[in-house]
Amino acid sequence: MELFATVDQGGCILDMSHLNLESLNLDTVGDERRRVTQQLYLYNNRLTVFPASVCLFSKLEVLDISNNGLTVLCEDIQRLSNLKTLIAKNNRLNEFSFPKEFGSMQIDTLNFSGNMFEEVPTQFLKLQRLKYLSLGGNRLKAIPAEIENITSLEMLYLGGNLIISIPPELANLRGLRYLVLCDNRIQSVPPQLTRLYSLRCLSLHNNLLTYLPREILSLVHLQELSLRGNPLVVRFIKDMTYDPPSLLELAGRTIKSRNLHYHPNDLPGNLVQYLNLASKCPNPKCTGVYFDSCVRHIKFVDFCGKYRLPFMHYLCSPECTSPCSSNPQSDAESEDERCVSADRLQRVLLG
Repeated sequence: MELFATVDQGGCILDMSHLNLESLNLDTVGDERRRVTQQLYLYNNRLTVFPASVCLFSKLEVLDISNNGLTVLCEDIQRLSNLKTLIAKNNRLNEFSFPKEFGSMQIDTLNFSGNMFEEVPTQFLKLQRLKYLSLGGNRLKAIPAEIENITSLEMLYLGGNLIISIPPELANLRGLRYLVLCDNRIQSVPPQLTRLYSLRCLSLHNNLLTYLPREILSLVHLQELSLRGNPLVVRFIKDMTYDPPSLLELAGRTIKSRNLHYHPNDLPGNLVQYLNLASKCPNPKCTGVYFDSCVRHIKFVDFCGKYRLPFMHYLCSPECTSPCSSNPQSDAESEDERCVSADRLQRVLLG
């Protein structure tokens, strides 16, 4: 067998791809080559077991073992202390394919798209230096709340799975720049995602979204929002739900809307805390407030005069909505939301 290796300024590259290998025999690879090799490519072979001999490459930083038939990664992989990038697309790996201490490795890039994962392996959630995680085209049904533990994450690709919801804990990944959740079964976007201040790209196409939270407008660095193939694009949906306020809320509304003065010593602590939770109705023509009971109203926001997208809007009562049902803009629509400028959101992909 002839091995093809090339060397560039970044280090030694050993390419053993497309050789129909069923096992890895390194007898022909000298000790010096093993010591200097930093990138090893074994994709498009017939490997079903992770070759333990790969761990002889002590300085290996990049390993691509995609398009094989791998079902498990043996414990020897943990000996690759310099490994930064591991690519293993289109194999037969699942959440049980990894050694227990895999999460202690110093990997910053993982790509396991096109495998058989039904859950995100717990070992992945312990990778403290992980920046790029791709698990697209698997069988994931949920995003674990513990995803927030990967605080260094910048790109998360989970497209093409069976995910039905987005956990609010995802919003704790403050350095996340690219979030791809397309081709799933997601029905709603939690408003907490507006805490992703660094987010530049949000891909949500081909899901089951009927509206977006209005808070998404505060993602000032968002440059691309992909929404095609969702009910909110195929057919615009207006909805209104309203639960009558309790006596406690009616009393609290009266105190707040009429600016009745009270001293913290005049009321029990739980009532003082409750009054501090009042939310002002966003309708500029209304001076009311609400606590727990509000109208969930779909409002259409104009993006640069070209697209009108439905956003969830919260009002204090049904009277705050537009009396004209044919008018897609309600009176509660504030002036700064009637047109989101081009520098705020550069691309809205609807088709």
